[in-house]
Amino acid sequence: MCVGLHEMTTGSAKPFPKNQRPINQAKLLAVCTFPPAGTPVILAVSGGADSVAMLLLATEARCDVTVWYVDHGIRVESAAEGFAVRALAERLGAKFVIRTIAIADGPNLEARARDARYGELPDGVMVGHTADDLAETVLANLIRGTGVDGLAPMLRNEAVLRPILGIRRADTLALCRSAGVDVVEDPMNADPRYRRVRIRHELVPLLDSIAKRDVTRLLTRMALVTSDDVALLESLALAIDPTSARAVSAAPAALARRALSHWMVVSGVGDGHPMALATIDRALAVAQGLVPRADLVEGWRIARTAGVLRLEQFDQ
Repeated sequence: MCVGLHEMTTGSAKPFPKNQRPINQAKLLAVCTFPPAGTPVILAVSGGADSVAMLLLATEARCDVTVWYVDHGIRVESAAEGFAVRALAERLGAKFVIRTIAIADGPNLEARARDARYGELPDGVMVGHTADDLAETVLANLIRGTGVDGLAPMLRNEAVLRPILGIRRADTLALCRSAGVDVVEDPMNADPRYRRVRIRHELVPLLDSIAKRDVTRLLTRMALVTSDDVALLESLALAIDPTSARAVSAAPAALARRALSHWMVVSGVGDGHPMALATIDRALAVAQGLVPRADLVEGWRIARTAGVLRLEQFDQ
């Protein structure tokens, strides 16, 4: 049984600001991408405002919801937060699953925790990423260095669904407060040691000030348009046989690189992430006959024999 947002009175959340009207969940649902009522969905809920708002909206959309909570064990509060998520899920009539994992302290803690969490979650899981997360990821990719794919992140991964990308982070917090639901604030989200935190709290406000407009809205619009461009490039690249040196070398460089990159990723080269441009160009040089073979990433190389390209594993 789904519980409407107007019925939620749990927790002791901060009172909704008196100078604001309660959030209109119908308007939020109109820009979300939940499936039809009754459809089974799996939601990853951490207890933060974004994922809790996703849970509230999914139940308001009358989906058949199962909540997954992954406890990293990084913070002592995480177990209690898991109990709170379970209580909310049960109140909303959702099923609940918990997974506990251990993440050792050390470098790249945020990235390792994220990867471990996704490793526990089932394919097709829904996560509470908002338009702000999309814009921040675009900026992070630009800072790191990216091709066109990095300008359209989060939009083409079928293993992870993002039904609330159309709404803003401020809306998720307002929704939770309006519903009277306490949410968790992860201290990592305020730690300036993490690049994403500085992007959120320093870079985005600076860009808004320089542009004198909402840059997040511009970046999300660009990402959506670029996603269509990427889809076209991918469809054209998939028509190229990546094992044929002639086919690869005859294709436009943009398509040849994409065909080789896709081939390497699906063949298990690297860590499952997109190939670096330098790696792809080494493979392209082999296809073009400039060199007979080339090392790609640790333990992998590409070679050409009689016009046929092959990927090889080797011991270093």
